[in-house]
Amino acid sequence: MPARCLLYYITDRNAFPGDESSRRRALIEKIGEAARAGVDYIQLREKDLSTRDLELLAKEAVSAIRRVRRSSGNSHPATALLINSRTDVALAVEADGVHLRSDDVSPEEVRAAWTRCGAGTPFDKLRAGSARQNPARAPIVAISSHSSAEVVEAAAWGATLAVFGPVFEKRHAHAVGLELLREACLANIPVLALGGITLENTNSCLAAGAAGIAAIRLFQENDIARVVKQLRG
Repeated sequence: MPARCLLYYITDRNAFPGDESSRRRALIEKIGEAARAGVDYIQLREKDLSTRDLELLAKEAVSAIRRVRRSSGNSHPATALLINSRTDVALAVEADGVHLRSDDVSPEEVRAAWTRCGAGTPFDKLRAGSARQNPARAPIVAISSHSSAEVVEAAAWGATLAVFGPVFEKRHAHAVGLELLREACLANIPVLALGGITLENTNSCLAAGAAGIAAIRLFQENDIARVVKQLRG
């Protein structure tokens, strides 16, 4: 089992009550809560937003995480913000990286864009192909995977980590199970278990070789500090 369980929060603002403005505020508060609790990664996965609205929300998320970092006096590792499938937006808001679908662009393409453009370039200049003088630090690249072959491929492509699942039963998706998770974890890359993850079944995922877990509801519907304490206690 890993010495420290990696934690990966996937956002879903539409699960919060209220109008769009209320849901966005609730999400930014939850992102700040996750950063304060020491969650390792946050994937901003708001696929229904326009590019402009996603960029604005991502900027707020980056600011929320940076406020936590400043207030903590750099006393704990920074939470990394990943943008779902949008390298351009990740670069524009100076996020830490991206999360890719299994059929998305390759990590090499993401890293090439990162080197060519650099983090922090305004989105309109990115679209025009503008490059910065100083390239940004290497991005974190997470990839969704549903088989051991996809995890091996992600490792060969140079991905930072793979998110594998659904391990347990999930609405509209059949569980792959712990044995396939165990097989996927043999690849030379950290693998995080996703799908139906709870406080009760996390240990079985870690025992199967997972480096950590990824979830929406486990983090978003609970006190994150309490969840983190239980998972790492």
